Amino acid sequence: MAERFVMSIDQGTNSTRCILFDRRGRLVSVAQKEHQQHFPEPGWVEHDAAEIWQNLRRVVPEALSVAGVDPGQVTAIGLANQRETTVLWDRRTGTPLGRAIVWQDTRTAPLVEELRDDPGEEFFMERCCLPPSTYFSALRIRWLFDHVKGLRQRADDGEVLFGTMESWLIWNLTGGPEGGLHITDATNASRTMLMNIRSLAWDDELLAFFGVPRSMLPEIRSSAELYGDARAVLPGVAITAALGDQQAALFGQTCFSPGEAKCTYGTGSFLLLNTGADMVRSRHGLLTTVAYKIGDQRPAYALEGSIAVTGALVQWFRDRLGLISSAPEIETLARTVEDNGGCYIVPAFSGLFAPRWRSDARGVIVGLTSYITKGHLARAVLEATGWQTREVVDAMNADSSVPLQQLKVDGGMTADNLLMQFVADVLDVPVVRPMVAETVSLGAAYAAGLAAGYWPDLEVLRRNWHRAGQWLPDMDPELRAAEYENWQRAVERSLGWARPPRSAGPGTP
Repeated sequence: MAERFVMSIDQGTNSTRCILFDRRGRLVSVAQKEHQQHFPEPGWVEHDAAEIWQNLRRVVPEALSVAGVDPGQVTAIGLANQRETTVLWDRRTGTPLGRAIVWQDTRTAPLVEELRDDPGEEFFMERCCLPPSTYFSALRIRWLFDHVKGLRQRADDGEVLFGTMESWLIWNLTGGPEGGLHITDATNASRTMLMNIRSLAWDDELLAFFGVPRSMLPEIRSSAELYGDARAVLPGVAITAALGDQQAALFGQTCFSPGEAKCTYGTGSFLLLNTGADMVRSRHGLLTTVAYKIGDQRPAYALEGSIAVTGALVQWFRDRLGLISSAPEIETLARTVEDNGGCYIVPAFSGLFAPRWRSDARGVIVGLTSYITKGHLARAVLEATGWQTREVVDAMNADSSVPLQQLKVDGGMTADNLLMQFVADVLDVPVVRPMVAETVSLGAAYAAGLAAGYWPDLEVLRRNWHRAGQWLPDMDPELRAAEYENWQRAVERSLGWARPPRSAGPGTP
């Protein structure tokens, strides 16, 4: 009998990947294609949803071809996706109604300020546990209704569909205008500001407030269950899982028990702590989110610290400044100096997310002198990721009764050993990386395989996890404290660009 595999489609901020995994959770083949980033105005970030769908159609057969696998050997498909990115499309034709507005986009900042004043943050925190922020999908829908002539009426008339990327791709995979499934899962729905975090259903009061008709919203389903069979790309193959990318990474890292945490280092970075069946409301600037929901089981929740810009800062250093020609070169350049030379970079390109939630903050470079070289700047770029992680972990420790003991890491930036050592140093805990670094894709595959019976239970998945790397803290405590204080001063400079200053974020005085 031919060996069977699970397919994961990871639709990320920069690219779409298709990966095949075997029963031991090993990567069998991968195909990837980047899509164009559009920046039509300062603070605006857009993607072409049609381009992303076409890229998926290319990478799936390529991944099968590389592995020499027949489509009939694919047991199930799981999807992971960039969260909050907002796609609106025509129900009848399947044509996107303009470009997708990406999670990094800050055009809704004026609306955020209005919502903080009226109806106030508590209105939203009681229902969806999310603060008003440019991060979430509902504000983008509201912005589009306010700025695209006739769109609100078309939505009211039932002509418009909304979804994040997994909804858009599943709809197209299962038939598109010819009966495609319009669904999302609880993890993605929990990031819209439209779902009630307790009932896992669209909230009538939130829909009414934002003016979003229920008819345009996808059906909320579990993260792992049989959704339906694909009709395009892989006809007849079951689609059995969908998770937001960061929840997929938590699942792929097998953080199934309360107190286990991971951080994914990609375009942005996202630290999630499993809180189990307990929905913990943060008092220190973190988000409460759905971690996953398997079939008809109770949902698992998580605390999340979202960092807007980490890997994107390296891309900026490469593409905008031209100081390196490839992302891996930044480690080599940073190692040409012993320290940052007193230079700190706060990459508030999209404002600051957790734990401060200041969409009006702006990026700064402080401590520039004639002594500073591009090596110092490279080191400051990497250290910015470490210090932002430290701020999130401090908030998480304040919300949790048990301080973080170990951090599992994944994502492209974990290949940078200098960065990972710095993260261990500033957190003062061990940092561990799994054998399979692409845990977003692996998590989507695990969820799909569980729903399809490919894997029997969570314990089997735990046994698949193997450590590939570990970094132990090795920084003088006094130096750590002094450097952290310097970083916080740099952040204050970033906030100094904001007018007027505001409170930090959810639950923060």
